[in-house]
Amino acid sequence: MQTLSVALGERSYPVHVGTGLLDRAELLVPFLARKKVAVVTNTTVAPLYLERFAGALAREGVEVLRIVVRDGEEHKDWNSLNAVFDALLDQRCGRDCTLIALGGGVIGDLAGFAAATYQRGVQYIQVPTTLLAQVDSSVGGKTAINHPRGKNMIGAFHQPRIVLADMDTLKTLPDRELRAGLAEVIKHGLIRDTVFFGWLEANIERLLARKPEALEHAVLRSISIKAEIVSQDERESGLRQLLNFGHTFGHAIETGLGYGVWLHGEAVAAGMVMAADLSRELGYLADADVDRIRALLRRAGLPTAAGEITPSRMEQLMSVDKKAREGRVHFVLLERLGHAILRTDVPAVMVSRTLSGLTA
Repeated sequence: MQTLSVALGERSYPVHVGTGLLDRAELLVPFLARKKVAVVTNTTVAPLYLERFAGALAREGVEVLRIVVRDGEEHKDWNSLNAVFDALLDQRCGRDCTLIALGGGVIGDLAGFAAATYQRGVQYIQVPTTLLAQVDSSVGGKTAINHPRGKNMIGAFHQPRIVLADMDTLKTLPDRELRAGLAEVIKHGLIRDTVFFGWLEANIERLLARKPEALEHAVLRSISIKAEIVSQDERESGLRQLLNFGHTFGHAIETGLGYGVWLHGEAVAAGMVMAADLSRELGYLADADVDRIRALLRRAGLPTAAGEITPSRMEQLMSVDKKAREGRVHFVLLERLGHAILRTDVPAVMVSRTLSGLTA
């Protein structure tokens, strides 16, 4: 097991990465307000890991309430949130109850938002079981549910007490989910670490083959990059916005196509190609840079264009993105590989040119 830290003063928390961690409930007990927890998971993860994890907690004397919701991005909504609240209220859970998110990014976002709002806020713990959740969504305290008009439009910043990333859970991850997680891994290299991006180019086949040492390196480096950025800008007032590389385009794709049609990482992959193309339009990247990005994403089995949605629809959805300010869309671009920047003054004609080339 290796441990990283998200440095947020008195709200700092550890991120444990290793194997067999679902059985290490003793790591969580010191962070519980009382020995009663509600484990929130979904219909896919529950048969795989819920009883094993609940058993480990029970052996530590922890009472476990099991809450199982439907799987899928399309269910990250008010109905699922209310199902969590109903279960908590039925069991008379108070402010000293801890919620534990056992699952991927959807469960982490949903359980985290439930924790942020139930009785004005209770503590929660992240136990991510997908690559995407381990390298990105479980760290940083962003919680949310979707709205029909936009992804993650209703949410709150609410940091977990601890993150437990068990690498063994990746063994049961469907190939499509693994590839979607690699999109966020590649993103971290593109915005912050050219050497890591080069390592990914050299090792993408080993990652797809689930070589343990390659996956662990990718997870640890990604978490390290994100933790460093979050520690400097928790509330996304500046630096943290760089983590949204590809997401302005990607969220528009997810909303436009319908939640669950594309996985989040798939939409981000196509969004990163769009952001790279726009960076080229603005004179930052060379053609060869964009080609390298597109080639790596393709080798990872990820989409590099969104042919099912029109440019005009993309522009409409991007204009209501939660990262827009004063009517202007904030674009995260690449000044060069490994160095992202934020631009709010991108000419509309250049955005249209990018969308016309990479959408329907």
